[in-house]
Amino acid sequence: MKAAIFLGPEKIEVSDWEMPKISDREILIKVHYCAICGTDVRTFYHGHKKVIPPAIIGHEITGEVVEIGKNAKTDLKKGDRLVIVTSIGCGNCKLCNRGLYNLCPDTKAIGYYYQGGFAQYMVIPEPAVEQNAWVLLPESVSLLDGSLVEPLSCVINAQNYLNIHEGDTVVIYGGGPIGFMHAVLGQAQGAEKVIMVDPAFERLERFAQLFSDLILVDPGKENTIEKIKQLTDGVGADVIITACPAKQAQMESFKIAAPHSRISFFGGLPKDDSTIFIDSNLIHYYEISVFGAFASNRADYQKAVDLISSKKIDASKFITEVIPLEDIVKGINLVKSGTVLKVVVKVQE
Repeated sequence: MKAAIFLGPEKIEVSDWEMPKISDREILIKVHYCAICGTDVRTFYHGHKKVIPPAIIGHEITGEVVEIGKNAKTDLKKGDRLVIVTSIGCGNCKLCNRGLYNLCPDTKAIGYYYQGGFAQYMVIPEPAVEQNAWVLLPESVSLLDGSLVEPLSCVINAQNYLNIHEGDTVVIYGGGPIGFMHAVLGQAQGAEKVIMVDPAFERLERFAQLFSDLILVDPGKENTIEKIKQLTDGVGADVIITACPAKQAQMESFKIAAPHSRISFFGGLPKDDSTIFIDSNLIHYYEISVFGAFASNRADYQKAVDLISSKKIDASKFITEVIPLEDIVKGINLVKSGTVLKVVVKVQE
């Protein structure tokens, strides 16, 4: 089979790779599409502690079942179309027993520990089979649009904490694909105003044209704090989401927060520069809640599929480029350039 083999920083080779064989408790799928994530970009350029070359990365995967191990505990059938869930927990700890596989201290993720989706075929390993780590795609959702389910599921996981409802003002720092997914999901939850902030303002304006009723703030030309206070009659935002790896955004979020607001630190910071200053009295006196968000779980994938299937979210608006597997490095560089929203790799020829 053809596969994109990660050989180390800035080295990916598309070549023939041995066809994977499954055990009697595993499942083989034919990969159709795998979208490129920001983590894939960072792995390509800098490596990843959980990716040991040679390896096949990629975790925003859609495909179809082609072989099922005779003792695999599953109701799947050959030909079933599905999205693969990334986080595979140990299955035994307290967090796994609560369904929080993404927070398991021994998580072994697809596309990191296990072979990922930048290959024509991949194995659903036994622990993933035991955890039913997939969601079926209805006929109303194409395999291409299904490649957006994984990132949307991560956005859903974050917003599960935020209780966005009618009348809320939501501020999002970051105008990449995740930022716009947060915006569209916030609107679907009933937010009255969605405000997006990004210093790459030309890019923000260009992509915002794909969507509707978004308020854009250019921090290079306007004082963000003053502008948001103006837009909220001096009260501040009910929900703030930092969908970017920026310390400034995290610290500034407290200065635009309304009483009883909710803040999500969605984007992580560089590991060697992850300490910020927070005036904890703001949290105390204004009853501000601060949440983290990391990856997602099967229930979030199912909700993402339902939102796309019901047309409440149009996945196709986020897909800027569809490229062949041979062009994966080009796709990675496109994502890195910030000139696209989502780049999806069409794995089958």
